[in-house]
Amino acid sequence: MPKRRDWYVAGAGIAGVGLAAWRTYFPWIGDDIKTLRLITKAYKRVFEKVSNERYLIDTFEEHVRQTPGKAFMLFEDRVYTYSYMDQMANKVANLVMSWKIPIGETVAIMIENEPAFVWTFLGLQKVGLAAAMINYHLTGQPLTHSIKAGSPKALIIGQTSPFLDAIMDIRSNLPSDLPIYVQGRSQNDLPEGYLSMDDELIHSLPVPVARAYRKDVTPLSPLCYIYTSGTTGLPKPAIINQTKAMAVGSMFKLFDYDSNDTVYVVTPLYHSSATHLGFFNTIDAGATFALRRKFSARHYWEDVRKYNVTVLLYIGELCRYLLAVPQHPEDGDHKVRCAIGNGLRKDIWTEYKTRFKIPEIYEFIGATEGTGSFINVCNRVGSIGRLSPFMRWVFGKNIDTVIVKYDQDTNEPLRDANGHCMHIGPGEQGLMISVVPPSHTGFYRGPKEMDDKKTIRDAFVKGDAWFNFGDAVYMDKDYNIYFRDRTGDTFRWKSENVSTAEVANAISGLDFIRDVNVYGVEVPGADGKAGMAAVMLKNEYTVNEKLLKKLYKHCERELPFYARPLFLRFMTEFIITQTMKNRKVELVKEAYDPFEVKDALYVIDPQNKSYKPLTKANYQQVINSKL
Repeated sequence: MPKRRDWYVAGAGIAGVGLAAWRTYFPWIGDDIKTLRLITKAYKRVFEKVSNERYLIDTFEEHVRQTPGKAFMLFEDRVYTYSYMDQMANKVANLVMSWKIPIGETVAIMIENEPAFVWTFLGLQKVGLAAAMINYHLTGQPLTHSIKAGSPKALIIGQTSPFLDAIMDIRSNLPSDLPIYVQGRSQNDLPEGYLSMDDELIHSLPVPVARAYRKDVTPLSPLCYIYTSGTTGLPKPAIINQTKAMAVGSMFKLFDYDSNDTVYVVTPLYHSSATHLGFFNTIDAGATFALRRKFSARHYWEDVRKYNVTVLLYIGELCRYLLAVPQHPEDGDHKVRCAIGNGLRKDIWTEYKTRFKIPEIYEFIGATEGTGSFINVCNRVGSIGRLSPFMRWVFGKNIDTVIVKYDQDTNEPLRDANGHCMHIGPGEQGLMISVVPPSHTGFYRGPKEMDDKKTIRDAFVKGDAWFNFGDAVYMDKDYNIYFRDRTGDTFRWKSENVSTAEVANAISGLDFIRDVNVYGVEVPGADGKAGMAAVMLKNEYTVNEKLLKKLYKHCERELPFYARPLFLRFMTEFIITQTMKNRKVELVKEAYDPFEVKDALYVIDPQNKSYKPLTKANYQQVINSKL
C-alpha cells in the first residue's frame, strides 16, 4: 500500500503543475489517479480488518447482530435472512464440535449451489476448521485425489443422489476411518458406513459458539482450500488463509458495494469467483446474494429482474453464452450497475455492454493461489488493468504485481547482466508475477515441489520470491494491460511462437462465428505443432464454400502465415470446464483424425485460398504432404 508521504508528494506535484498540463504530457494520468484512489480504498479496508483480526466469520456475526432480518441469500423463490443462516450455521458448528476435530484441521464438503453449502461453510468457520471445497462434478480418480489432497478429518456431501453414488464408487480408495456425512437423507435411507447429517442436526442446538473457542485462529490459518480447475492435470488445493479471504472479500469496495446491493451468483461455489467475489464480498458489506443452482443462459435475465440484482459476476465464456440467446425486448430492463469478472474477450465486450446496458465493467486478472492481481476500473475495452511508471513510483517497494520480460521458448523470465528480471515497456509482452510476502505459508496444500514450480526467486533482490501466474500480458502505449495467453497455451510452428488466444481473437472477428477454440496439433514429419481451430457457427449459418473462403481470406489478412489454422473442426457444442473455459485436452488428443472425429473436418487449401474437406479418403494423402 502506498505510504502517506508518497501520496502527499504525488498530490503536490499534480497540483503544482496543474492537472490540465499533466494531461497534456501524460494523457493517461487521469486513469492512474482513478485506479490508485480505488485500489487504496480497498487496501485500507483490508488493513483495518487484518490489524483488528476481524475475520470473515466475525464480520458475518456482526451483521447478524446488526441486521438479523435482512436477506442474506435469495434462492429458488425463498429468502434466507442473516439470522436464519446464522442459526443453521450454529447447529452445524455445535454438531462439528462434538466430532472433536482440532482447530486448524480440515473438513471436505461436496455440496452443490444451495443454502446448505453456505451454512455448512459458516458452521465450520465458527469452530476454526478449514473447508476443502470439492468439485462435485468429479468422479473416479480425480475425485479420490481431490479428497485425499485435502487430508480431511471428515467429509460432508450434499443431498444430490449422484454425489453419494460417486463417493460410494471410490469409498475403498479413501481412508477407512474417514467419517462421511450425507445431507438430505435419514439414517434409515443410507448404506452402512454412511452417517445422516440431517438426523444429527435435529439434536444440535442453534446456540452461538463463543468467539473464544476459535481464539487460536490467526491471520495465516487456512480458511478453505479451493481447487485449481485441473484442465491440464489433477486438481491442486490452493490455500486460502484468513488474510487472503479478508483481502478478496474487500474487492467490491472498488465500486462501493454495500448493504443495498445484490450480487447474482451462478457459477459453482467451490470455484473462487463465486466464493471470493460473490459470497465473501456479500459478507463483508452486509449485502445480499442471489444464488442459482446452475447457470442458465435462458433464465439469466429473468432472475436478474426477479431478484433486483445490482452486480453481476462473470467468468470465461459466460457472456458469450448470454449473447448467443436471441435478443429480447427486456434485455436491458434491470437494475444492474456493474459487472465484474475475468475472461470477457475484447471481441464481444462492447456488444455485451451495449445489448444488456451494463453501465460499468470491471475486468480483472488473478489466480486462486496467487498473491496479487490487476483490475480495470476505467472501462477500457478489453483491458485487465494498468501499470504506468507513475503507479510504480507511487507504490515503490510496496508494489505487489508487475510484468517482466520472458523467453517465449522456455516461458522463463529473462535476466539482465546482474541476474535481475526486467520490467516491460509500452508495446511489449511480458509475464505477470506478484511478490510472495515473507509470511507466506504456501500456494498449495501438498509437497513443496508444487510451490517451487510457481515461484521465481531472486527476481529483483537476493532472497525475494515472486509468484508466476503463467499469464502472458501486453502493455499498450498508455500503459493499459491486456491478456494475451496462458504461457502454456502457445505452440511453435515454422520456427515461430503462436498464441492461441491471438488466433482465436482474430477468427472471432467474423460475423458468422459464435465461438472458437484454438490449439496446436502434431503433424508427422514436421517440427512443432500446427494450428487447429474448433469452430462453432451462429445458428443461422452452415458450412459452405463461400464461408470457408471468407474465413481463409480473413485469416490471411489478420494473421501471419505461421499462425493461420491449418485444420478446422466445426462443432455444435464445446466441452467446457466448470470455470466456463473451453477445454482443449480432448480436442488435442483427437486432433484431425477423421477415423476418430465425427465432426466435419477441413484442411487448408492455399491453392484455392480456402479450406477443403478432410475425410477418411484423403487423410493419408494430407498427412504425407508438406503442410
